[in-house]
Amino acid sequence: MFGWPTIRDVQEYWLDASQRSVLFLDVLRQRADNFEERLKEAVPNVLEFDHELIRDGRKLPRPVNYGMVRIVPPADMPTDPAKTPIVIVDPRAGHGPGIGGMKHDSEVGVALAAGHPTYFVGFTPRPMPGQTIEDVCRAEAVFIEDAAARHPEAEGKPIVIGNCQAGWQTMIMAALKPDLCGPILLAGSPLSYWAGVRGKNPMRYSGGLLGGTWLTALSNDLGAGVFDGANLIANFENLNPANTLWNKPYNVYANVDTEAERFLDFERYWGSPVLLNGVEMQWITDNLFVGNKLSTGRILAADGTRIDLRNITSPIVVFCSRGDNITPPQQALGWVLDMYDTVDEIIAAGQTIVYTMHQSIGHLGIFVSGKVATKEHKEFVSCMDMIDVLPPGLYEAVITEVDEKTANVDLVAGKYLFQLQTRTLDDLRALGGNSEADEKRFEMVARVSEITHGMYEATVGPMARAAVTPQMAEAMRAAHPNRVRFGIFADKNPFMAPVKGLAEEVRANRQPVDKDNPMLAIEHTMSSWITAWWQSFASARDAMMETAFIAGYGWPVLQAAVGLGTQQPPHRIERDLARETAEAHAQAMLEQHVNVGGPDEAVIRALIYIRLPDGVIDERGFAVIKQIRASRPPERRVSLARGREMLREQYLLVYLDEERAVAALPAMVGDDPAERQAAIDILHRVLSASGELSAESKKRLARVEALLGVEAKRRNEPEAVNA
Repeated sequence: MFGWPTIRDVQEYWLDASQRSVLFLDVLRQRADNFEERLKEAVPNVLEFDHELIRDGRKLPRPVNYGMVRIVPPADMPTDPAKTPIVIVDPRAGHGPGIGGMKHDSEVGVALAAGHPTYFVGFTPRPMPGQTIEDVCRAEAVFIEDAAARHPEAEGKPIVIGNCQAGWQTMIMAALKPDLCGPILLAGSPLSYWAGVRGKNPMRYSGGLLGGTWLTALSNDLGAGVFDGANLIANFENLNPANTLWNKPYNVYANVDTEAERFLDFERYWGSPVLLNGVEMQWITDNLFVGNKLSTGRILAADGTRIDLRNITSPIVVFCSRGDNITPPQQALGWVLDMYDTVDEIIAAGQTIVYTMHQSIGHLGIFVSGKVATKEHKEFVSCMDMIDVLPPGLYEAVITEVDEKTANVDLVAGKYLFQLQTRTLDDLRALGGNSEADEKRFEMVARVSEITHGMYEATVGPMARAAVTPQMAEAMRAAHPNRVRFGIFADKNPFMAPVKGLAEEVRANRQPVDKDNPMLAIEHTMSSWITAWWQSFASARDAMMETAFIAGYGWPVLQAAVGLGTQQPPHRIERDLARETAEAHAQAMLEQHVNVGGPDEAVIRALIYIRLPDGVIDERGFAVIKQIRASRPPERRVSLARGREMLREQYLLVYLDEERAVAALPAMVGDDPAERQAAIDILHRVLSASGELSAESKKRLARVEALLGVEAKRRNEPEAVNA
C-alpha cells in the first residue's frame, strides 16, 4: 500500500504527469507523420536489412503484387553459397511487409547469422487487378524456383518460412508443387479453422455470429471490389481490448522517456494497412475461415486439381504457442487430425511433421520476439539439415538449455540442445478440440453462410456495386477508424501545431518524478484496475459469444433446415483410392529392397533399429554423422538428397519388418572383417554422442555386434566421439 502523499509529492507528480502528457502527444504526432510518409512510399516495409529486388511478381504472366528480394548480408555476417537458401514469406493479413526482418534478432537475422543466403517475399500495398489467391501461390512457386536456381551448389532445396497467413499460402503452393521446397516452417499459421477448445479461441465463432461471409461480400462491394486490410487489423485488436484501448498507450505514457522509439518502430508496421482484392478475401473467408476446406481436401485449383496437403513431400515444421489467441495450437496442428487417424498413415504417406509449442508467447511474438528468434528460430535453422533427412512420422521438437550434465556439449550448436521425440496422434488430441456436436455446429455455419451469401448476391449486392464508385470507396477507406486515429495527430492538424515545440521544451527541462512517489503508485494502481475491467469485459463478451454460438447453431430444427439432419459433417479428408494404391505399390516395391544395400545402408539401418525404442533423435548424433561424412573423400560422400533417401528407405524397412531388416545386416556389410569393424566403430561414435544408452538400446547394439561377429575396440569412450 502507498502512504499519504505530501503537497510536495503532489506537485512533483503533476509536473511529471504534465510533461509526460506533452511527450506522449508528441509520440502520437511522430507516429502520425510516419503514417503520412509511408502513404507516399511505393513499397513501404519495415525490413531492417539492405535488400535488392530479384523477381517482381507484377511482371509474371498472371501478375500479383508480390516480389522477392535478396537480403544483402552485412559485412560481419557473410553467407556460405554452399548452404541451403532460406526464403521467408511475410503474411499479408492486413499489415505491410517486413515483420520477419524488422529487427536484428529476427528470422532474417537468424538465417544470415547461420550463413544461409536469405530471401524475403513481400508485397506492395495494392493488389493487381484480377489477382487471386491461387495466382499468389503459383507466384510463390516461381520465387522458390528462382532461389534454388541461384544456388546450384547448395545440396538442399530452399527452406521456406511462412508466417501466419503466409504459412497456409505456402502449404497450398507446396501441395500444388510437391517437389519444389526443402523443409517448410509454419510460424503461427492456421490450417484447421474450426479447431479450438471451449472457453478459449472466440475468434472462430465470428463467422457464425455474423451470419456467414455475406458481410465480407458487402465490404468488398463498398470498397469497389477491394477489401481493406484495416478491417483485419481491427479484428485482431478487438480480441484484446485491454491491450488495445489501455495497456499499449498507457505503457508509452508511463515510460515515455524510454518506450517511444520501440513504440514508433512497431507502429510503422502495425499502422500500415494494405489492401486485398475482394475475390481474394471472399475466397479466404468462404474456403478457410468459415468453410474449413483446406485441411479436409475440399478446395480445387483452377485446373480442377484437388489441393491435398498429403501431397507435400517436404518436412513440415509447425511452430505454435499456447499464448497465441489468433492461431492457437489446435488450429496450427488440427489439420494433422483432419487427415490422419494414426501415425502409421503419416508414415505410409511419407510425410514428416515436426511441431513445437511455446508456452506463453503471443501471436506476433512468434515472428518478432528477439527471445524467440535467438532460441526457437535459431535452433530450427541450425538443425534444418537434420530435419530434412528425418524419416516420415510425427515428432515434437524439444529445446532445452545445456548445462554441466549435458554429455558432449561440443557437439551442440549453441547453448540449447535440440532433440526430436516421436509422438502419436493422441498427443495432439490431448490438446483438446471439438466434439462431434461442435463440428456439426461449424458445418451448419458453413451452410448458413452459403445461403446468406447467395441471398446477398441476389438482392443487395448488385445495388451496392452499382452505387459505389472507386472514389467513394477510397474516401471510405480514408475514414476508417484505424487510419483516422493515426492521421488526426499529424502536423497538418492545426491543433497539433504547438506540440512539437512544447515537447522540445519539456525534454530540455524534464523532471521525472521519483519512483517512490505515492501519487505514482496510485496511478499504477488505477491502471491495473482499468486493465482488470477491460479484461473482465472481454471475458464476459467472449463467454456470451460462445453461449450464443452453441445455443443457436446447436438447435436441431435449424440444422435440419439447412440439410444436416442426423448426418455427420465431413470433418476429415476423404479416402483417396489412387493414393492408397500408390502407397501399397510403393510398400511392395520397398519390401524387395530388404537385402539391398552396402555398408552405408547397413549402418543407417542398424542405427534406426538400435534407437527406435527410445523414440529420440538428437542433434549430437547427427553432428557426428556430419563429421564422418566430411572426413570422407569427396567421391565417397553421400549427398544430402541421397542421404535422405537412404534414411527414409531404411527406416521404412525396419518399420515394416524389423526382424527381416536386421537379419540382412551381415550380408549388406559383407565378409571383410575391416568393413565390419568400421561399421561397429561408426555405430559407437554416433550412439555415444547422445550420452548413456537405454537398456533396450544396449541390448539391440549387442545383437548387432553379435550378428556382425565383431566387438567394438572403443566402447563409450570420449575419444571415440571426437575422433
